[in-house]
Amino acid sequence: MSKSTDIRLVGATSRTEHFDYRAPIKFGGRALRDVTLLDVTVDVETRDGRRAQGFGSMPMSNIWGWPTRNVDTDATLAAMLELGHCLSREAAGYRGAGHPLEITHDLAASHERIADEITTAVGLPERMPRLAQLVVASPIEAAIHDAYGKALGQNSYNVLGPEYANRDLAAYLTEEFVGEYLDRYTLRVPKPSMPLYHLIGALDPLTDADVATRINDGYPETLPEWIAADGLTHMKIKLNGDDLEWDVDRVVSIDGVAAEAQAARGCQTWFYSADFNERCANVEYVLAFLAEVGRRAPRAFQRLQYIEQPTSRDLRANPENRMHEAAKIKPVVIDEALVDFESLVLSREQGYSGVALKACKGQSGALVMGAAAQKYKMFLCVQDLTCPGFSFLHSASLSARIPTVAAIEGNARQYCPVANRGWEDRFPTMFKITDGTLGTAVLDGPGLGF
Repeated sequence: MSKSTDIRLVGATSRTEHFDYRAPIKFGGRALRDVTLLDVTVDVETRDGRRAQGFGSMPMSNIWGWPTRNVDTDATLAAMLELGHCLSREAAGYRGAGHPLEITHDLAASHERIADEITTAVGLPERMPRLAQLVVASPIEAAIHDAYGKALGQNSYNVLGPEYANRDLAAYLTEEFVGEYLDRYTLRVPKPSMPLYHLIGALDPLTDADVATRINDGYPETLPEWIAADGLTHMKIKLNGDDLEWDVDRVVSIDGVAAEAQAARGCQTWFYSADFNERCANVEYVLAFLAEVGRRAPRAFQRLQYIEQPTSRDLRANPENRMHEAAKIKPVVIDEALVDFESLVLSREQGYSGVALKACKGQSGALVMGAAAQKYKMFLCVQDLTCPGFSFLHSASLSARIPTVAAIEGNARQYCPVANRGWEDRFPTMFKITDGTLGTAVLDGPGLGF
């Protein structure tokens, strides 16, 4: 099967950008102080001769995608960047034609082989994880989807139905999805506005007493300052996962500081999420955490919307880490563990009740996993990767087009605002926050929407 709207790739180029953070962010036991972006440009042509250029950009977060103690972080980043340039060249040489879902599916077949060639050539002692490969490929996928929509003069989320795609979702999932397409699981127009989820990192000061030396760069530095400046109503709390007393104290302290700041501006309703970044040893830790927060700060417990990836991302190697009991209390979402449909199915078997989608795992994969999660009636959220500029708008467009996603996480404005320069003026409703919400109605243009 083929359609006149099918595209072929006629060129692809890649480059990198580097930015320092204004303040470090800690996750997975490590502090991150800078970011390298992989930017990809793709040129396409439809079967009937229409041409367009698409763009994609994503942080190459090797500490998140490849968290190893066996390889130096400079070496893992270098390998991921080399893979990005190789995959761009591979895309430029692709000779097939089709819908972006089909093209990216075909291209993904070579990711592991090329990654293995790179790590072998430089003598790394371990293979590049699947998650890191997805991160590297994500700007290429974004650029292909962006170019496809622009070639057709339409938003990329509006060209996902049977009149455009040659294969239904069963080709990527199971027979349950025969005859179904992504237009069934996405919106034709973006939600007009969405709440912003603000990150409270483990190193972030809550009050002036926590600030050793102020940065004094014009941005807020304490939690009350951020709440007052941005009108925050949603806050994501990074926790250690291996120190129950610290984790509970952190939530109780945050709730106390937030309550005072919210009262000062007359806000009565706000929410939290808790992210352990896989560091909990077992579900018993999560249950103890929930019980103790409920005992010491019942209102904070009520405000807690969901728990994110509390235990190891390697679900198959840790079958004892079942989340059924915790998921009866609060939604427990899979994040780092979600790399394909098989991992989604396994997470459900192990008691996870929700899915965290990420643009950094690829536009095609995020859309398909979002469809499966909706089919299975799972809790859905879209998580950030400290994405600045284009990559943040990409993540936000995904959130605004999936019906059951309620909020957008965006923390580059906190840690790396320099990388948002230029984008802030073009999309002020997405970068200049005053009432805790993002004006996502502007994400309705051709391609990915901006």
